[in-house]
This record gives sequence, structure tokens and C-alpha cells, in this order.
Amino acid sequence: MSKLGVGKEIVTYCSKCKLELAHIIVAMRDEVTPYKVQCKTCKSTHAFKIKKAATATRKKSTTRKPRVSAEQKIMNLWDEAKSKQTEDAAPYSIRTKFEIGQFIDHPKFGEGVVDKHIDNNKIEVVFQKDIRVLIHNK
Repeated sequence: MSKLGVGKEIVTYCSKCKLELAHIIVAMRDEVTPYKVQCKTCKSTHAFKIKKAATATRKKSTTRKPRVSAEQKIMNLWDEAKSKQTEDAAPYSIRTKFEIGQFIDHPKFGEGVVDKHIDNNKIEVVFQKDIRVLIHNK
């Protein structure tokens, strides 16, 4: 014979209160399983939720690299390019044509290296602190 029945008290999860609280059994599914329960705290009626066994939380073992900021990525690009520098930086001018890998000396941004050609007259230049699109070959 089961101790559970309509009108009896049972501790279960309340979906409205989001806690394990005392409930009154309102309806039974069968002789041993409640169907509907009413929370004694908030008075809401809801389906009985079977208490799940506590599962051991496993700790993820990650070997992820720490995130690198955008500024740090730019500085890494700059350091890599600077280590490959073989010639002096050419003074920047809109009228001069620059090639990929060529170092330039900009009056405002300082020394930089041409990273790629965007258009016939635009280049992407990596400076020590940022990346800029400049006009050339005009």
C-alpha cells in the first residue's frame, strides 16, 4: 500500500517558484505516481515532476588558447613583418606605387608594411598599433 494519495503532502519542484517546495497532491496518475500537484507557497497547480537523480557534473578539461585581443593580433602581425624587414622604409606618397611587403614611412601613422592590395589604388597597411587602408598609385 502506498503512502501517496490525493490530499497528501509531497516535496517536489515548483516550476513557478523555481524551487523544491512542499506541494499537495491534487490528482493521481496511478496508485504510486502523482499527476497534478498544488504548490503550498504560490498556490499554482501544475504537473508533477519526477525528481531526477543528482548527476555528477564533470569538469571540462580544455586546452584552449587564451583569447588574443585585436590590438595584440595587430602587434603580432607588425612584429612578424618587422622581423622580415630587409630595406629602409620608403616615404609615403599618394602618387607612389607600393608592393606587398614593402615598408612605408607615413607622416601621421609612422612606419608600416603593405599587407595587401585592395584595389588598383588602395592598399592595406599594418602599422604598429592599427591597420589602415591608404590610397596609392594616383
